[in-house]
Amino acid sequence: MKTRKWIFGTMVLTLTTLACGGGDCAPDSQEWTLDRQSWHIGAVTAMSEMVDYGVKRIALSATLPPDEMDEFVAYAEEAAASYNVPVFRESNFLVTDLFSAELTEGRDVLLICHDSTYQQYLDLKAEKQRLIDAGEYEGEPRTEIARKFGRLLSYTEAAIERELIQ
Repeated sequence: MKTRKWIFGTMVLTLTTLACGGGDCAPDSQEWTLDRQSWHIGAVTAMSEMVDYGVKRIALSATLPPDEMDEFVAYAEEAAASYNVPVFRESNFLVTDLFSAELTEGRDVLLICHDSTYQQYLDLKAEKQRLIDAGEYEGEPRTEIARKFGRLLSYTEAAIERELIQ
């Protein structure tokens, strides 16, 4: 039964993502705040389930302005806890060539993952900073940081390469 539930949840999330063109199709109007939060909590719940089942190592919430994240984080923690997965609030998201920096600039994101994977994320951020400090964050070292982050996000090698080309 649990497997069927997971498959159904994954199908719903996939169809919702495709229908939204991969973007955030939650209502933007303030009068829809409850529905908007519910949509984001549903996404955190689905991502938590994927992390719990080992489908993803790290999943990401939507990026939100800090004041909205203040209101949202407790609900997200509760949703993730139902799958025994912690969430970690990130105000200084690891920017690599996989994502545009504008996606997270001035916004917070929740990393949905287990403690050991979160430590790997922090280690990767530190590795990137060491390369920057040494003046070596360019070319292959820069691309390799992006690849390592893609692997932490459980992207396929083909997906990582596609995102790097874009």
